[in-house]
Amino acid sequence: MSQRFGHLSTAVVFVCATTLAVSAQGITSKDLLDGLANPSRWLTYSGDYSGQRHSPLTQITVANAGQLVAQWTFQTGIAGKFEATPIVVDGVLYVTGPQNWAWAIDGRTGREIWRYNRVVPQDVKACCGLVNRGFGVHGDRLFMATLDAHLVALDIKTGKVVWDVEMADYKQGYASTPAPLIVDDKVIVGIAGGEFAIRGFLDAYDAATGKRVWRFYTIPAPGEPGSESWPATTWERGGAPTWLSGSYDPALNTIYWGTGNPNPDFYGDSRAGDNLYSGSLLALDADTGKLKWHFQFTPHDTHDWDANQIPVLADLRVAGQPRKVVMVANRNGFLYVLDRTNGNFISAKPFVHQTWAKEIGADGRPVEILESRPTAKGTLTCPDLFGGTNFMSPAFDASLGLMYVSSRETCQLYFAEAPPDGYKAGDRTMGGRLGRAPDFTPYGALRAIDPLTGERKWEIKHAAPSWAGVLTTAGGVVFTGTNEGYVLAADSKTGKELWRYQAGAPIYAPPTTFQIDGRQYVVMPAGMTLTAFALPMSTTSTK
Repeated sequence: MSQRFGHLSTAVVFVCATTLAVSAQGITSKDLLDGLANPSRWLTYSGDYSGQRHSPLTQITVANAGQLVAQWTFQTGIAGKFEATPIVVDGVLYVTGPQNWAWAIDGRTGREIWRYNRVVPQDVKACCGLVNRGFGVHGDRLFMATLDAHLVALDIKTGKVVWDVEMADYKQGYASTPAPLIVDDKVIVGIAGGEFAIRGFLDAYDAATGKRVWRFYTIPAPGEPGSESWPATTWERGGAPTWLSGSYDPALNTIYWGTGNPNPDFYGDSRAGDNLYSGSLLALDADTGKLKWHFQFTPHDTHDWDANQIPVLADLRVAGQPRKVVMVANRNGFLYVLDRTNGNFISAKPFVHQTWAKEIGADGRPVEILESRPTAKGTLTCPDLFGGTNFMSPAFDASLGLMYVSSRETCQLYFAEAPPDGYKAGDRTMGGRLGRAPDFTPYGALRAIDPLTGERKWEIKHAAPSWAGVLTTAGGVVFTGTNEGYVLAADSKTGKELWRYQAGAPIYAPPTTFQIDGRQYVVMPAGMTLTAFALPMSTTSTK
């Protein structure tokens, strides 16, 4: 079990005695392009570049999922929200945890191979927990963003630091929590800190050297396209962080990445305009970081509805014609379908109860109910601050044409308050406060939704809103978790619950699946524990 030795040094690596030596082949750009073609691997946060989080594995089925049994547990000993997705290579799991910890774990036994920790400065600023969502992998290196806004490259065999670069000054309110996205030889990584009056950006670094290749600022400077959507006095501290991972279309050489809230969060009077590129999906050229197009979900957002959700890429038939689309179940409560070649709006349907917009117009802009915006006296609006969904990864099963979304039915009182004069980068600046919605009991649900029509095919209700992501498989099984600590499996077509396991703590991560020695595993973090599930050996085949 890990312990934190924060007084020893900035970075601490422990190598443990184990029967398994890490002997992974170098992960190539072709391996990343192949995605889940090799089912023994899980090489990106979403499994592949599409963001669909759909595995081709079929060993676990609707008929046998009820027989799943815990195979091993790994105890981290580190308190905090465990939000990461493991990278899986050749029988080894590489997973990050809270407080800048990371581990290499034997996927057959759950035994630790090595662990790494970069000590978190005591004055670090992070709004929503000292979390991390996972590694990127390329060659013989793992790449990890840190809470003090560094990007580190670790040797995959030992966990030792190969290089370490500062992305931004954490004392100015910057932090970094996403799993990096690796495209060719570039490490793409975003930044957190929208509550601390930062200027957001997305970076690309050379995987070999750590040298920065490009940077895209999510708040345009005066004279740049989009700058007219900001007052001249506030753009430098406008927020729009990039704190979740993105997706990538190799054919278009385009990265799709969501951005967060404008700052101050609830007080919009000091930032008249749409406040680009906050609350948006960005389509960037992977080589240069140049903006190809953008789509803003919530112009002039005053409810802190970040668009930091996983963009899901798919090819659908729309009005009888094949379209390359990107789908986003947005925090504002609408599920959007866009043409990913040019950003053109196709459709948007609500997937939770919402009271802030009459509809999304034909141009993609919301027909907003202005009375829903925060006021000094307080305004009751649905959904709440955390949205109709959040960072929880959705899944998409192309064979069924269904999107699976961790949905939150919530409302909140929003209060607007002018921030103090002269606030600067690094100052927590919310521009208001929140209150509990009277006479309302929030709940959650896993929902299967037709993204084009918005039709809800089925749902599994949870007693409380869930923070767990979703995984689908070619075996016809969908996996997720609940805030009460249950890992569950259901029939992807019908929503019939097949299996449930109490993991002992609220779940903040998505499930992951992979194959070792012909056996399919499903892994879920919860609390301080990582648990691996599989069918009994007697029911599996090693062919």
